[in-house]
Amino acid sequence: MAADNQTLRASPIKAWLTHHVRTLIASLGFLWRNAISSLMTMAVIAIALALPAGLYAMLDNLSRASVGWDDSAQISVFLKDSVSADEAQALADKLARHKNIEQVKFIHKDQALAEFQRISGFNAAIDSLGSNPLPHVLAIKPKVDAKHPANVAKLVNELGSRKEVELAQLDLQWVKRLYALLDIAHRGIWMVAGLLGLAVLLVVGNTIRLDIQNRRAEIEVTKLIGGTNAFIRRPFLYTGFWYGLCGGILAWLLTALAVALMTNSVAHLAALYDSGFTLSGLGVGDGLLLVATSCLLGLAGSWIAVGRHLHEIEPS
Repeated sequence: MAADNQTLRASPIKAWLTHHVRTLIASLGFLWRNAISSLMTMAVIAIALALPAGLYAMLDNLSRASVGWDDSAQISVFLKDSVSADEAQALADKLARHKNIEQVKFIHKDQALAEFQRISGFNAAIDSLGSNPLPHVLAIKPKVDAKHPANVAKLVNELGSRKEVELAQLDLQWVKRLYALLDIAHRGIWMVAGLLGLAVLLVVGNTIRLDIQNRRAEIEVTKLIGGTNAFIRRPFLYTGFWYGLCGGILAWLLTALAVALMTNSVAHLAALYDSGFTLSGLGVGDGLLLVATSCLLGLAGSWIAVGRHLHEIEPS
């Protein structure tokens, strides 16, 4: 008797699962029978999702390329003309013991002038000056603390206030500006992704609405024989799921193709800067997230369309 009761309880669950599987496969068969229109809808979804995905991959590569640039922060301290080489060297030795300074390099003004002549090629013009116009310079590498980034700015102000110093400046402001631009770009990508996600909802919703209208007679007959709205809704929801799944996979492939086409050019550019940087596309986690998001958008679009239009169809 207990075994019979367990069988009775298991049968409805098995029947429910069987029906869902059959409906899932049947909805895929419906898309296959309408392959051209289905592929067009999936292509629109893929293009809409590939754009923010590609932008995200691009910013991710820029973020990876900029890793460690904070460690290259350098403070250039230009000393006054009245400061002799011995005084400059003594100041460098003193600053090397500062708690917020990691390294100090003294650059003699003659050394700086020779380097400038080598780079600029203005040897004749510089020789005509008669004297060296450049000051002694201290190249200081500060200790960068991610938890207290303001310490570097305070150090710059402290160095600039010393009587021997004419000017102290941080040679990393462009990196800070780059980080600010990257942050703005990230926010912009989320805005674009939200708008294109809304477009995917509208595309799927409109496609499902047309399917509902094309199958209006079938829906009326199903309602006449006692079919519930949940029963009728199910194949349309699975159709939206397939649209989202295939569109998300296509978007992932489009992004990977775009990255592959740019890989050689980026590698050549990196080689010109003696860098081993290589372009990378979406990782497995990001790719699966893209596909999952696409599936959710497909389900949401079909749910909205079915909920809005299904109740309007009643057998006459």
